[in-house]
Amino acid sequence: MADGFELSDFTPYLLNRAAEAESQRFSRVYRERYGMLRTEWRVLFHLGRYGEMSAREISDRASIHKTKVSRAVAALEGKRFLERRASEADRRVELLSLRPPGRAAFAELSEAAAEHERALEMRIGAARLAELRRLLRDLAG
Repeated sequence: MADGFELSDFTPYLLNRAAEAESQRFSRVYRERYGMLRTEWRVLFHLGRYGEMSAREISDRASIHKTKVSRAVAALEGKRFLERRASEADRRVELLSLRPPGRAAFAELSEAAAEHERALEMRIGAARLAELRRLLRDLAG
């Protein structure tokens, strides 16, 4: 055992705990309003923010395993939030885009996310939140 090592002070452990706590706080919003899981929210976000994309593009951009993206896409399609169409450039690729109910959910959840950020700023202060974001971007590389 490493002398003086404390898991509770280990940076990756602290980052994971903080990320999970904030994610859980916000997940209540999309879960209660739309019955969504975290991966569904992330897929919805990417389509709402970046427009038409393939599942592979979402998987790569969001660092989500392709099987999880596939399940989220099926769930969002079941909710009538998105639609699929074959790519004209490559018929093996399906392009995903939000339907009107998905765009409405994205707009509502984007406002809820902004409110979540404002609440976080109230908890820790604007300067500390700005510094936290800067540090997290540095760590992410």
